[in-house]
Amino acid sequence: MTGPRAHRPQGGFLLIEVLIAILIFAVGILGLVGLQARMTKAQTEAKARADAVNLAGELRGLMWVDIANLAQYETSACAAHAPCANWLAKLQSTLPSGSATVTRDTTRPGWVRISITWQLPNGSSHRYETATVIQGAA
Repeated sequence: MTGPRAHRPQGGFLLIEVLIAILIFAVGILGLVGLQARMTKAQTEAKARADAVNLAGELRGLMWVDIANLAQYETSACAAHAPCANWLAKLQSTLPSGSATVTRDTTRPGWVRISITWQLPNGSSHRYETATVIQGAA
């Protein structure tokens, strides 16, 4: 048959299928990039938390070794006591915008509270707190 009612082959479906496949692939790649970004952020936060825990443990160890000078580890006296000042410098070089507060509970001999704070580059601030008892402290 020829003429206006003749069946003509339709073209262009392959091109549409390829464009849809490219769109699906692009959406998948964007999802992977977003997942990678979130994973990197979570990993950075986890490392900072682990560093804070390790630094608090290190300070507890310093206090145990230097139990006679426990009062020198409080925030107000730390900079003048060499072991505490060295630890504080390590804290500031390890954690971004890192700072620490060390307080002793004078009503309960030996009780010490360590609070470490830091701020990540994305602006979120975090804090790790721990309390311990240094036996034999006056």
